[in-house]
Amino acid sequence: MVSAPHEAMHRVFQEYPSLLSGLSDVLGLELPPVASAELLTVDLTETEPLERRVDTLLRIRTENDGPFLLVVEAQGKQDPGKTVSWPYYVTYLNNKYRLPVLLLVICQDHATAAWAARPLTIGLPQWPTVTTRPLVAGPHNMPIITNVAEARKDLAFATLSAITHADNPGVDAILKTMSVALRDAPESLVEPLVEFIAQGLGNRPAAQQWRNLVAVDLSFYTSPLSEEIRDEGRVENRAEDVLLILSARSVDITDATREKVTSCGDLEVLRRWLVRAAFVTTSDEIFDEETAADR
Repeated sequence: MVSAPHEAMHRVFQEYPSLLSGLSDVLGLELPPVASAELLTVDLTETEPLERRVDTLLRIRTENDGPFLLVVEAQGKQDPGKTVSWPYYVTYLNNKYRLPVLLLVICQDHATAAWAARPLTIGLPQWPTVTTRPLVAGPHNMPIITNVAEARKDLAFATLSAITHADNPGVDAILKTMSVALRDAPESLVEPLVEFIAQGLGNRPAAQQWRNLVAVDLSFYTSPLSEEIRDEGRVENRAEDVLLILSARSVDITDATREKVTSCGDLEVLRRWLVRAAFVTTSDEIFDEETAADR
């Protein structure tokens, strides 16, 4: 099953292919600025029943040189199967499009990055016939950005940096920098970047920190994530109101009632329970569809 961090690590290139220019200095690769990029199909399946797909495939046009293909692979862990897959991707795409191919691998941990960076050879030990050299970006070479001004220079690059450093002990400072840097950015830019960071953090503890920062520092803007966070806040407040009314009326609140109320995530259901809380004589009556409050 594809994870959210996996999606964020390569999909950010679909939205911001100019990221490649920002990565050039970090990765020691001299490339002219990206002039345009075209999203291509990621399906590399041939006629025989063997399906192969890359994560992201872009046709890049630069300001000075000719076009080339950029393959972006998000790698969450070491996978021996890539020893065969990556050389295949490169040779197949070169043959299909007749264009140079650059394989870029994005990682979130040092061990995986070191493994991914090894040249992959096909042939004899004394004479490799084909050598595939992935270009790797990860916590070993991506800068840690904790300066707001620096982050604002290239928000997409700063976002990718935050994703690759998701396991960094100082990730809270990185995320705080990003939340502040995004405050004055256009909403059309903020929305995908906020979502990419949320995906990139996956289920790590830092994911909740990011949700809190979005709710506070980016409270002005709406997105699926921000709305979800605000809905959670409204649900929590509504559940507290239900229990508060019962308590104010000296209605004994059983453990079962408290658990059911606090675990409910439906605002409409909580609204009905809130109304009933003003009439019931026992706490479990708020769950009764036939209470006097509904008649």
